[in-house]
Amino acid sequence: MADAHRKGEVNDVVTSSSPAVLKRWIGLELRRLRTAAGRSRPDVVVRLQRSRTSIGHLETGRNFPSASVLEVLLGFYGVPDRLPFFLDLIAAARKGRNWWDQLPGGAPSWLELFLGLEAGAAELSSFESYLVPGLLQTAEYAEAVMRADPDLTEQEIRRRVELRLGRQRILDRADDPVRLWFVLDESVLHRRRGTPQVMAAQLEHLLAMSQRPRIDLQVLPLTAGAHVAQQSTFQLLRFPAEMVGDPGIVYIDCLVEGRYYEKPEEVAVYERAMTRLRVQAASQEESREILQRAAREVAT
Repeated sequence: MADAHRKGEVNDVVTSSSPAVLKRWIGLELRRLRTAAGRSRPDVVVRLQRSRTSIGHLETGRNFPSASVLEVLLGFYGVPDRLPFFLDLIAAARKGRNWWDQLPGGAPSWLELFLGLEAGAAELSSFESYLVPGLLQTAEYAEAVMRADPDLTEQEIRRRVELRLGRQRILDRADDPVRLWFVLDESVLHRRRGTPQVMAAQLEHLLAMSQRPRIDLQVLPLTAGAHVAQQSTFQLLRFPAEMVGDPGIVYIDCLVEGRYYEKPEEVAVYERAMTRLRVQAASQEESREILQRAAREVAT
């Protein structure tokens, strides 16, 4: 891809991406350029006189390279003309602000990376066996979920509900809204959260969202039996096509941390699992019928 062509694409992505995605892109590009130049990480360690760990941090987006380090690296890779490209990305990432910063205490520190990646994702696939996905929750359902934690104060509950609803803005991005693929275990539709009225409204909301052209929603029936993800829920995030070579990220939510899988072979395992779940699940039309039945049952 020609640099001139890339420059136009870079401007588009920079204006619509979160700081976390830009940091990831910087690391990905540095790794791609090193590989294309036939250089190994030990080669870079010798050239920069830095530890292998520090080089790894640059290529994973954990740390920003300084302008002087960038100049040396890009010269070493034979692409010194790419310096303005990287400086633009770093400046945009440093200036960027996360929308959840306005909700102090709303997001645990360990969740912030996921929020940033989710905000910049182009595609998101998810299998859920316990809860309605956060991106599809109503405010009342989200509040009922939060109230299951007796240690949360009223203020913390309110902020976390605001945080969950704020995440849903990616569904209505003016430029290229996110593409979603959801598979929900049917038990999610029957596990009560809040009053029957809250559940009925949530199920009606799922029905409405399933009609959107960029949202695929399938239900895995209770009769489906054993399946490949029966011991795990997960989310698979993919990023804009401009991030050439990015394998995506798998995220698993835990009680005290989020777990990430980024190696291509790890991501591929979850991609295959998602494909199998989609085949085993009811079709989208059949899934709407299942949703309608569940909504009628909870309302009676």
